[in-house]
Amino acid sequence: MGEAPSTAVTKEILEESGYLTKPIKLVACYDRNLWGERPYFQHIYKLFFQCELLGGEPTTSLETDQVAFFPQNALPPNLSTARVTHAQIQTLFQHYYHPDLPTAFD
Repeated sequence: MGEAPSTAVTKEILEESGYLTKPIKLVACYDRNLWGERPYFQHIYKLFFQCELLGGEPTTSLETDQVAFFPQNALPPNLSTARVTHAQIQTLFQHYYHPDLPTAFD
């Protein structure tokens, strides 16, 4: 609360992964309850940013027990799909491969 989205995402990535990043594109803005997930009482928008990696090194935290990068065809089976669906992950890869795509939203 009270932080700009770009500030929040930069801080969260650093705290949870050890990487310093810079947001370069808002890839998607989704209403959480419209994606077939368990409804929340609070209204939640999920913002997905593409970020440029500036530095740092992989570091675990209270919220992460491993930090790594994965190709699209070799994602780990234990992703937190209650937070990010497989369809949303595929959308993120499409924006990575096609950076001129417009921001996705619902």
